Amino acid sequence: MLYFSKLRILFITLFSLLFVLIASSNLFKFDDSFFDKKINLGLDLQGGSYLLLEIDNAPVIEQKLQNLTTSIRNYFKEKDIKINNIKIENQNIYFNVLEKNKQTIIDTFTDENSDINPYYPRFKSHQLEIEDTGLNFKLNFSRQGLIVLKTSSQDQAIEIVRRRIDEVGTNEPNILKRGNNRILVELPGLDDPMRVKSLLGKTANLTFRFVTNDDNDSFGVEKLKFEDGIDEATVSKRIIISGDNLLDAQPKMDTQTNQTIVSFSLDRVGAKRFGKATSTGIGKQLAIVLDGKIISAPVVRDTIASGSGQISGGFTFQTATDLALLLRSGALPAPLNIIEERTVGPDLGQDSINAGMIALAIGFLLVIIFMFVKYRVFGLITNVTLIINLFILLGILTLFEATLTLPGIAGIILTVGMAVDANVLIFERIKEELRDENNNIVAFDSGYTKSRTAIIDANITTLLAAVILFFMGSGPVKGFSVTLGVGIFTTLFSVYFIARLFTSLYVSKNRDKEKLI
Repeated sequence: MLYFSKLRILFITLFSLLFVLIASSNLFKFDDSFFDKKINLGLDLQGGSYLLLEIDNAPVIEQKLQNLTTSIRNYFKEKDIKINNIKIENQNIYFNVLEKNKQTIIDTFTDENSDINPYYPRFKSHQLEIEDTGLNFKLNFSRQGLIVLKTSSQDQAIEIVRRRIDEVGTNEPNILKRGNNRILVELPGLDDPMRVKSLLGKTANLTFRFVTNDDNDSFGVEKLKFEDGIDEATVSKRIIISGDNLLDAQPKMDTQTNQTIVSFSLDRVGAKRFGKATSTGIGKQLAIVLDGKIISAPVVRDTIASGSGQISGGFTFQTATDLALLLRSGALPAPLNIIEERTVGPDLGQDSINAGMIALAIGFLLVIIFMFVKYRVFGLITNVTLIINLFILLGILTLFEATLTLPGIAGIILTVGMAVDANVLIFERIKEELRDENNNIVAFDSGYTKSRTAIIDANITTLLAAVILFFMGSGPVKGFSVTLGVGIFTTLFSVYFIARLFTSLYVSKNRDKEKLI
């Protein structure tokens, strides 16, 4: 029936007023202590930067192969099987064995249920391919193994990229996967992406290693340049601690030298290793290496058992801040290369907003005129309901601090059309009922009831399309699907609660009129 209880009327009124008030926070400045949520504008509306990053997986594969080589040695050493001439070339591991051990080697790498070794259990044998020619073997990653490795690398890189960008304070960054080796980064409101590019361009692989003059170091040695690119030093490949052992890093001012430094603290394992290394390495230079370059190489004067220290290197406060940020967020699993970059100026974004608002205003105005001319009072009810519907939609987007894009505005415009379509279906059905029914209240109630199935079916199929677009589409398409999906729910609420309430009040007062619609 068209009857609404007082409690139901109160609920509809308060619900509508609440979301109108929430949506108004985007138009009027509220005290942040009262309400601080707003709709965020996307890259295409407020301007900003777009970066497409490609992950260079070659170093990751090389490192995994190095780890695997060590693990193979250890595994077969325990089984008293000698591995000869093991080496890595072109992302392949080559080695040879004695005739009596050949079948054991093949069985080890072809059993899908066995780990290659207890030292590196993440590598399963089905992630590897092995070829043998006589007693010579070639081992490399299978197609599945490469997919697993690249996917893991991409997931780690996205997490690190997100941490670094969040530290910069960029509002509502959009970070998405592209394929299995690319990352899309959208930074709304950021006109100059140079600092972000600098932060994302560094792997931030931090290690502490001793400087040595012993070319026969059992761990191996390598020559590394200092950051000035001129001086160099020979350092051991033995890693004392790495960035994985850092708990925190902060830029500070050294009161003794009046220089900017980066202060760091270590976890329990790192503190223990650092303390032991500094106690046995007094008088030696300890190189602090970042991405293959030596930041500084201070001489160890005393045992450092506190689990904290500092890095100096002639930093400005900004470079120290950025270095601390990189160390806190962690090292990237692989280098990132920027393969595409675009910047949308704020003027262009404002033009997009203006164009979208003009389109919405024109469409809305035409709908208002058509509905009023076609249905008079009920057209006016529809128009008022449409306005409330828009406010509820914007209120929900505000409540969740959603990002509104140009396709999102298109979704709002489509919502207006769907809301009008639902009301037209109802009114036309009411007209049909009035041809056979003299009682206005019964005819209006039947019109709402009998049109419900068609309206709900149409909205459910549209909602399914919106859900598919959200999960399968890219950023702009997602923006469209979000506003469309939310708009479907607000449309059904406005049609069957708000519009029906207004209609019932009018029909109840004019039940004896000969022609209501």
